Amino acid sequence: MQQQSADSSAVHQREIATVLATLPYEANELAQLREAVAPAEFIHCSSKDEEGIAAALQVADVALIQGDLDDRFIQAPNLKWVHCDHSGLTRSAKPEVFERGMIVTGAAGRSAAALAQHAFYFALALTYDARRLMEMQDAHIWRGIPGYDKKLGLAGKTLGIVGFGQTGAEMATLGKAFQMKVVAYNRSVVAAPMNVDLMLSSEAGDSLDVLVEQADVIMLATQLTDVTYHMFSGPQFAKMKPTALIINMARGLVIDETALVDALRNGEIAGAGLDVFSKEPLQEDSPLWDLPNVLVTPHMTPGLPDKRQRSINMILDNIGRYRSGQKMLNALTQRDVFTPKA
Repeated sequence: MQQQSADSSAVHQREIATVLATLPYEANELAQLREAVAPAEFIHCSSKDEEGIAAALQVADVALIQGDLDDRFIQAPNLKWVHCDHSGLTRSAKPEVFERGMIVTGAAGRSAAALAQHAFYFALALTYDARRLMEMQDAHIWRGIPGYDKKLGLAGKTLGIVGFGQTGAEMATLGKAFQMKVVAYNRSVVAAPMNVDLMLSSEAGDSLDVLVEQADVIMLATQLTDVTYHMFSGPQFAKMKPTALIINMARGLVIDETALVDALRNGEIAGAGLDVFSKEPLQEDSPLWDLPNVLVTPHMTPGLPDKRQRSINMILDNIGRYRSGQKMLNALTQRDVFTPKA
């Protein structure tokens, strides 16, 4: 998911009177937050303490929570800012949040390096046919894969990145390290960094097809919104190279899974690496489990040693921004709204 700021310009200074926190942090970590919001009252409750949360929401103007927004928070009389301590805020991007003028922020970017590495685990494993190599090793067979000597590595190929937040930027860095050409597609117009050869954006009227038609490996790192729902479906797969790979580190519903299965079975594309799915856990009868050109991971990525402190640092930064009326990091905007599909 992309790191972004709220759309509105700086406003007036804001006071923090009472903070509700349901984060499962250690005492020394909570102390950092308690000190940052002082002299505000700091109420810490377990996320399972429904009575404690209900009582705190009667007075809290700021909430730092583990999960997503629900009606308790949206209806809280004084709540002005809620921080959800995870990256994907799709379930919190509700129209009523914006109708209330509530600020909602998340922790996008705290695991960007690990997510990008996970994407390249898929890219390398599919490119080098790791599954069959392991099968050959288990069977003690030397050079038993027909045509393996004709395979090409990642160097010289084109990497297409859809969504250029912190994870997309980390993907670009790794792409250049593998000597790839990098094409990125973003919602907003952003300047192309040194490691991006071509930067496209929907805001500038650029077509996603440019990336789709050029890329040998497509990595998805975009948000799920009403615009990105099924962004990759039959027409996009038909325009991809038959040797191309698609890797989804975004959200499952960015891909039309039925169309993806058809494209994989029909040879329209060469393979897919999937960490996210339209329904999770992935259903036992899903054909994605058994397709030989698909790698599945269970929406789980190895972490970073300082992941929790990265989250805390984002909150601390946003406390200062909130009080001074500045734009907030990782704030939802109305463009992020996702309407659940039937």
